[in-house]
Amino acid sequence: MQATADGEQYLTFTLGDEEYGVDILRVQEIKGWQRATPIPNTPHYVKGVINLRGTIVPVIDLRERFGMAAQEYSKFTVVVMVKVISGVRERIMGLVVDALSEVYTFQTEQIRPAPEFGAHIRTDFIRGLATVDDSKMVIVLDVDELLSDEDLAIADDQSRVAEAVRTAARVSKESE
Repeated sequence: MQATADGEQYLTFTLGDEEYGVDILRVQEIKGWQRATPIPNTPHYVKGVINLRGTIVPVIDLRERFGMAAQEYSKFTVVVMVKVISGVRERIMGLVVDALSEVYTFQTEQIRPAPEFGAHIRTDFIRGLATVDDSKMVIVLDVDELLSDEDLAIADDQSRVAEAVRTAARVSKESE
């Protein structure tokens, strides 16, 4: 986490009318929306995989992951590539968001804990809430918790399937 005398920086983006933020040090790249290659038998919010300079990257629609209504992608829709750490493994995953917003610097004391909603509502992926200019809230996300073990397992499966397809295509082409 970037901790300086000036605080920690977060890239913020919108989903509907709400603004969310992720640690800017976890952001690897930002790309305009491009169609992902769908992978069968994945949850509706998994849009498929894209090839990022030779690395197969799973893409998750964050709006759908949060149970929000699906929305047609626009010229503002982007994929934020984030580094997710699970145990000793690191992987890159793409998060489809409605639009980018700002980069904010928050002091640790500016980020308030997420409210508790009871045992049946999962909020462990919310690092906290930060207020900007006393007028709006930014929901600060913890990307390691945001993507569940199921999402990460799907990502591993998608990468293996995509690699197998790519290898089969290469072998087929070489045998021609």
